[in-house]
Order: sequence, then C-alpha cells, then structure tokens
Amino acid sequence: MSEYKVTYFDIDGGRGEPVRIALHAAGIAFEDVRWSFPEFGQHRQTQRFNAVPTLTIDGEQYTQSNAISRYIGKKCNLYPEEPLQAMYCDEVLEALEDISHYVVQTFGLEGEELKNARQALVEGRLTVFLKGLDELLTRGGGEYFANGKLTIADLKALTQIRVMRAGGLDHVPADLVDTLAPGLAAHQARIEADPVVVLYYASRRS
Repeated sequence: MSEYKVTYFDIDGGRGEPVRIALHAAGIAFEDVRWSFPEFGQHRQTQRFNAVPTLTIDGEQYTQSNAISRYIGKKCNLYPEEPLQAMYCDEVLEALEDISHYVVQTFGLEGEELKNARQALVEGRLTVFLKGLDELLTRGGGEYFANGKLTIADLKALTQIRVMRAGGLDHVPADLVDTLAPGLAAHQARIEADPVVVLYYASRRS
C-alpha cells in the first residue's frame, strides 16, 4: 500500500485543506505534516518551487495544489469524468487560485500600505472574481459548481469563502461575499454541512 504525506501550513484552510479533506473522503491514510510559518521558512528550500502544499507518495514529491486536488479528486469520486463538467470544475479551481494569487501579494504589507492594497482588491479583483464565481455556481445548478454534486471545486471554494466571511482578511469587509455573491454564502453553509466535510473535521477533533 502506498504511503501518502501532505505538507502544508498548520491551518485548517488554504490551498492544502481541499487535499486533506479529499484524502480523508477517499479513505486514504496520510501523514498530515503541518508547519508553522517559521518552520516553513526553515524547510522552504526542500520543497520544489519553494512552496506548499506538497503531496509525497512513496517518497516522491508532487506539487501545485490544483494538480494534487485533481489527482486525489479522481481517486475519491470528487472530480467529474465527463469532459465538460471537468472543465466546469477546473474553471472554478483556477479562478480561486487567481484570487489566492492576488491576496497573497498583499501579505507582508503593513499599515496604510496594506489598507490601500486590500481596498484596491475589494474594488477591483475581488469584486470581479466573486461575481464571476457566483455566476459559475448558478451555471452549475446553484448548489454545486459541477456535476450536480460535491467536487474538489466546492471544497476549495469553501476554504477561501470561509476566510473572507469570517473577517480573516484585514480591510476586506466580512460581508463582501454576502453583498456581492449571496449564492456563495449559501454554498459555504451547504458544503460545511456535507457529510464528507463534517466527518473530516470530526476526525480532526477526535
């Protein structure tokens, strides 16, 4: 039996969380390596592209969160087989990755510089992408983004929308999602209540 290891930050969210949830859903045991930010700094050079998450299978390291999510999603029926539905799923994954890219660019900023950068995001990229994702959810039927059921696209959306609605980004209004894309707010609640997600977080508490 193959040995799996996921290496990511010690947070319940971010790019690594959909991979953790999907592995748990697949019934695949994995070593859950969680680094603090200082630990990441110490180990960064050991990671291809100097980034996490990484997935290690039998000692071989793999990178890029969306590629990893698709791979695990295929193993646990959380990624569509039908090509058009797979493209629907991929479109959401890439749009969410774009959001992460723009938000991460503001990390490390402080004071007025951070405030101005985040306000520019709110007025620009975040508004565009949240409205666009709301449209993609509607296209998928309103409950899920693709395939009429839970996919890794829904898991990745959950982790990012939850942070924004919890006020986890300074100078990004916590009600921004509810105001611009109420469908995404309802989607968060729906995915949080999905048995796959509930069982994963129950396992984290046990």
